Amino acid sequence: MSQVSITIPLTRSDEARLLFGPGDAHLRKIRETLGTSVVLRGDSIVLEGDDEQVRKTKAVFERLREVLRRDGIIHDDLVTRVLGTNNSSAAVSLGSEIDLFEKAKKVRPRTAGQQRYVDAIRKHDLIFCAGPAGCGKTYLAVAMAVNALRSEQVRRIVLVRPAVEAGEKLGFLPGDMLAKVNPFLRPLLDAMNDMLNFEQVRLYMENDVVEIVPLAFMRGRTLNDTFIILDEAQNTTTTQMKMFLTRMGEGSKIVVTGDPTQTDLPESVGSGFNDAVARLQRIEGVTLVELGGEDIVRHRLVREIVKAYDQAAPVRTP
Repeated sequence: MSQVSITIPLTRSDEARLLFGPGDAHLRKIRETLGTSVVLRGDSIVLEGDDEQVRKTKAVFERLREVLRRDGIIHDDLVTRVLGTNNSSAAVSLGSEIDLFEKAKKVRPRTAGQQRYVDAIRKHDLIFCAGPAGCGKTYLAVAMAVNALRSEQVRRIVLVRPAVEAGEKLGFLPGDMLAKVNPFLRPLLDAMNDMLNFEQVRLYMENDVVEIVPLAFMRGRTLNDTFIILDEAQNTTTTQMKMFLTRMGEGSKIVVTGDPTQTDLPESVGSGFNDAVARLQRIEGVTLVELGGEDIVRHRLVREIVKAYDQAAPVRTP
């Protein structure tokens, strides 16, 4: 395998010291795990080794730099997680799985589109994801939120949904307001329960570490160090979307998911999801990921159902 050399320019005077760790502990772990030559030359880090080694090592440093820019510090256990293993013969895969820090529980993107989505969440602070039912928009966002919480990137998770009536009036449903909105919020709780054990989810919710709320309850709040997910965002109005997005505080990340083809708003009301994408996606730190039928990972029939409804209207028979 050919030998290559890559130079990584440093952007601040103390960056190498923080990346390499106390007494170069992080640097030694990276060298021992990947077998790459890593040296500091002037204001750059130089990587030398075979092509695959250098590629993996560059990816590790890119991830550590992202954390350093965000948190100002790199902990030893984070280096271990990024490397994925202490075995120098094993491959490092930064994007292939989402670690939930639960025994034997991993979530993996299953399509190229889902991988782009997960990568976008890692790299940006405001992510819009548009796609059909079954493509993993909500599930992967919740997995990334759990990962961020349990790796101490955020202190809380807030899961939000608009309580838009789809053929059934809230006023006619039994129970108090929380009972009325529970069906709207249930998919988010189901995703969380699929990843963590019931007792852990209960404790998180009792201590307000995880909060699942209707969109209307977000008004007037500012959320710092929080991973916020707005699900079914195609059912928000422009005013609601502006209200929601401006809840974002320091150290927070927002993922907004929606299916523009499944809007339950009145015909005369425009979707806040489409409006926000058009207004905001050119702003630095904001990105849009579009998933399609090829990213549907539910029952095989779901993909065919979506495809059928995307085609021309069926011919009516007498």
